[in-house]
Amino acid sequence: MNEAVFVHGSRDVRVAPINLREGGPDETLIDVAAVGICGSDLHYYKDGGIGSAIIREPFIPGHEFGGRLCEDVPELGLRRGALVAADPNRSCGRCEWCLQGHRNLCPNVEFFGAPPFDGAMAKQIWIPKSQIVALPETMDALEAAMLEPLGVAIHAVDLAKPRLLEPVALVGAGPIGLLILQALKIAGAGDVHVIEPLAHRRAAALELGAKDIFATVEDFVDKAGKCGRPLVIEATNSAFGFRDAVLAARIGGRVVLAGIPDGDVYTLSASEARRRGLKIKFVRRMGDDFPRAIDLVSSGRVNVRALVTHRESLNAAPDLFESLAQNRPGYLKALLYPNGEGCDGSQ
Repeated sequence: MNEAVFVHGSRDVRVAPINLREGGPDETLIDVAAVGICGSDLHYYKDGGIGSAIIREPFIPGHEFGGRLCEDVPELGLRRGALVAADPNRSCGRCEWCLQGHRNLCPNVEFFGAPPFDGAMAKQIWIPKSQIVALPETMDALEAAMLEPLGVAIHAVDLAKPRLLEPVALVGAGPIGLLILQALKIAGAGDVHVIEPLAHRRAAALELGAKDIFATVEDFVDKAGKCGRPLVIEATNSAFGFRDAVLAARIGGRVVLAGIPDGDVYTLSASEARRRGLKIKFVRRMGDDFPRAIDLVSSGRVNVRALVTHRESLNAAPDLFESLAQNRPGYLKALLYPNGEGCDGSQ
C-alpha cells in the first residue's frame, strides 16, 4: 500500500494511505528512496503557508528527493532500478523570465511539494521524465536527496559573487547555511565568520570550515566585525535575519538573503541598511545547478553526509517535523526513507 505524509495545516502532520493516481504519457513512476525535510516544509508546518502559497487542503510536501525507477526510460538511457534525482521546478518555459534563463522566478511554476502540488514524501510518485536527473552509479539515496538543497546554496553563492579571499559573514548555520559555507570556500572566499544562536549548529560550522563562530550579531560586531564585512549571506528562518545581516555588513557592502522568515515578515531598522548603502539580493530556490551539485558531491568537495543527523521512516515524520520546528539540540538535517532504503532509525 502506498503511504504518504500529509500537512493538513499549522502543526498538523499525518501519515496516511494514498491511492496512487494514474501517470501521464510524459511521466514515469519511481519508488522514493530518500526525501529531505526542508526549511520551507517547516514553514508550511508552522505557519500553514508561505506568502500566497497557503495550505487550503491536505497536501504532500517534499521537494528534495531521490528515487529508483520502476520502469526503463529508454529515451534517457536509464534502466529500471536506477537511482535518479528530480528537479522539483516545472517552469512554463514560455514567460519572459523563463526565456531570460530565470526558471526559478517563473510565476507559472508547478513546484513539487508546494501547495497545491504534491511532493515526494510518499512511497511512490509519478514524475515528469523531463525533470529526471541522472546520477552516477556511485551516488546513494542520501546524496541524491541532498542535491537540491546544495543547488540552492550554489545559487546563493553565484548571486553573492565572492571575490578571491574576500572575508564573509554568514548569518545562520542550518543545513542551507552549512552548504553555503562549503560552497563559499570552494568559490575562493576568505575567512567565513558564522553567526548562529544554536550550539550544535555552531559546532558543525567549525567542523566544516568556519573561521570563527558567534552566538549573536552583537557578539560578532564587538569581537571581530566592528567595521562589518563586505559580503554577508543570510540563511535563517528568523524575522530578524535581515536585520542581523545588515548589522554584520560593511558600508557599501553586499547582502544576500537566502532564508525565509517565520511569519513571512522581516523586522529591521531601515536606516541601518540605508546608511550603509547596501546592495541586497534575494535567493529564490535554485537555477540549473544540478550538474555542479553532482560534481561537488561526487568529488567529495562538499560533504553533504555531515549534515544529515536523522534518517527515519515515513511514520516518524510528525515527530521529526515538531523536533525540527523546535530546534531541538542535535537536529540538523532529517531525511525520510519511505521504502526503508538506508533508514537507520537514529534519534
